[in-house]
Amino acid sequence: MKIIYAGAPGAHLRTSRVVVRHPLYAWALLLAAGLGAGPAQALGYREALLLAEQQSPGLAAQQLQLDAAAAAPGAAAALPDPRLSVGVENLPVSGMDRWSLTRDFMTMQRLALMQEVPNQAKREARVQVAQARSERERALVALQRLQARLALGQAWVAAQSAERRQALLDALLAENQRLQDSLPARVAGGSAQAGELLAARQENLALLDRRDELQRDARKARTALRRWLGTRADEPLDDAPPPLAIPIEQLRADLHRHAELAVYPAMRGMAAAELREAQAESRGDWSWELAYSRRGRQWGDMVSFQLSFDLPWQKGQRQEPLIRAKQLESQRVEAEQEDAARRHLQELEESALELQTLERQIERLQSDGIALAADRSALALSSYQAGKADLGSVLGARAQVLEARLRLIELQAQRDGLLVRLNSLITD
Repeated sequence: MKIIYAGAPGAHLRTSRVVVRHPLYAWALLLAAGLGAGPAQALGYREALLLAEQQSPGLAAQQLQLDAAAAAPGAAAALPDPRLSVGVENLPVSGMDRWSLTRDFMTMQRLALMQEVPNQAKREARVQVAQARSERERALVALQRLQARLALGQAWVAAQSAERRQALLDALLAENQRLQDSLPARVAGGSAQAGELLAARQENLALLDRRDELQRDARKARTALRRWLGTRADEPLDDAPPPLAIPIEQLRADLHRHAELAVYPAMRGMAAAELREAQAESRGDWSWELAYSRRGRQWGDMVSFQLSFDLPWQKGQRQEPLIRAKQLESQRVEAEQEDAARRHLQELEESALELQTLERQIERLQSDGIALAADRSALALSSYQAGKADLGSVLGARAQVLEARLRLIELQAQRDGLLVRLNSLITD
């Protein structure tokens, strides 16, 4: 839509379809023209999500943690490394044969291999601990991915909202400038008062202050996007975040799949496996040792073999306190999971209520609120043109239209941010 403004008193704003008979109408048309034009090339939301996941150092670190944990179960099932010992037994330190390795028949050069063998229950429990830790890291990877999506979505919504509000203010500033350009001639002609020019300038200063704040907010949002998208964060943003992917009722039913709650089954598995490992300590371990002893030629070499067994006879001081501690740890994880489930259910219910409220407020603004403010502005303008009102009432009414439009953008941003959060609750 092309808008031509002559700038002289009583001049018309002409478009291909609309003729505007007063400069105070032009800001709305400028706003419509500015918001209607889209960028030739822009970054899409889904593409941004993929970029954020690919370029997230936190997600990469969590994935490495998962890879490390996935390699642990095999090592947990293996026996401890054997021990090799080398030494001398029964070496004389006095008498005629002192410090001799060959003259005394009891002196032996000994080479021994020893292997510790933890009991089967303990080894199985260690494997289960490693597997549960791997599952926990896998759940944390999913949580990290959703947190990256949430952070990107919130920055995306903030950037789009700030830029939409800034475009609205820029259109109004342009119209205010045209009004200031036209008023001196009207004051000179007697059709306007000098105070009206001052009122227009005051409005311009207020709009400039608000534009500075919006520019600050827009730069901050772009900075947040740059964390996830790098240099591509400076590209125009194409579409808005998608609507609610899962209905609220389904979110309630699938609350156990909440990204944070998905970690707890693995944590409970770890606690249970650690408890079984502590219980296995009461059974004791065993080991075997094979030794080769070398003596002089006249006496011959010797071979020894022995078995050793742990004797857990102080269970009240060693094993039982450890078992009790692991039982309490398991109970703590269960209580923490229940507390988190209740907290997330409360947050979900509050978010559902907030979403309903925002939808109703947006609908009222779109259907009635902005139209009523525009009608009031039109009536104030008609009264001003008829000489029954001053320019201050017109500017006040026009400010109400601006506030209504800014309020709509703010409510839409709140709704979109809430949708981003709700879409980031459930793990894939």
